[in-house]
Amino acid sequence: MINSQSIDELASRLQALLPVSLRDAKADLGDNFRDVLKGWLQQMDLVTREEFDAQKAVLERTRSKLDALSEQIDRLDSSL
Repeated sequence: MINSQSIDELASRLQALLPVSLRDAKADLGDNFRDVLKGWLQQMDLVTREEFDAQKAVLERTRSKLDALSEQIDRLDSSL
């Protein structure tokens, strides 16, 4: 999941884009931006880069083992 700091930064940027006439409502809108962004990102079911890289490494090792087993089966098949 994306960390809270990133969400806060994005909410602050959105808040800064508001016109001056909405200055009084900026704090409330900033909180609403944060809540909406958090909810939206949670629905997307995102993973962190670290989680993605870890799963990628697991899949690469699995692929390597699968290829080795496939070669071993081919050798055994040809010897029969």
